[in-house]
Amino acid sequence: MQLKTEERIVPAGNQGACLTFTPAAVAGAMIVDPIRREDYRGYFARKWCLREFAEQGIDFVPLQASIANNLHKGTLRGMHLQVAPALEAKLIHCMKGSIFDVILDLRSESPTYLKWCGTILSAENQRMLYIPERCGHGYQTLEDDTNVFYMTSQYYAPAYARGARFDDPAFKIEWPMPPIALSDLDRNWPLVSEGLSL
Repeated sequence: MQLKTEERIVPAGNQGACLTFTPAAVAGAMIVDPIRREDYRGYFARKWCLREFAEQGIDFVPLQASIANNLHKGTLRGMHLQVAPALEAKLIHCMKGSIFDVILDLRSESPTYLKWCGTILSAENQRMLYIPERCGHGYQTLEDDTNVFYMTSQYYAPAYARGARFDDPAFKIEWPMPPIALSDLDRNWPLVSEGLSL
């Protein structure tokens, strides 16, 4: 399902707010839009602020930042997460090109368990997606030569990396197109019916 835009939240009592937050259809996830301040030189926009995230009840302190370059339109990466003791939340934005970015709720106690939502992130809209711990993340590129920037709350820990199949019928994720490029790892994550090691 496409992410529905709800009323955006500007932190109360903070007239100098630089970010707006829109609750996503997956519990605890947020769409985050920077507020552009423009003049004849161009614009200024903040991409992350500890205080503004905390005012939304989001405890997100980045420990690592990474970039993924995707050569071809239709490239698909996902659905990825890390499990305890290396749980990680993510903040994703697209530096160049555009992507259809997807959150998948894999928390069995969550009211949105096994539900997903997606939105377009692009260099033009500067939108970001906040992904809570224990939620799967994936995206598909909508243009050639697309760069995606990740901020994560935990160090990469291969021993605790897990995934779910992008095409699992249990999720019915509506990708924009059939994948053009997909890693063997992502092609072979288990289905829900086979049991996910989460």
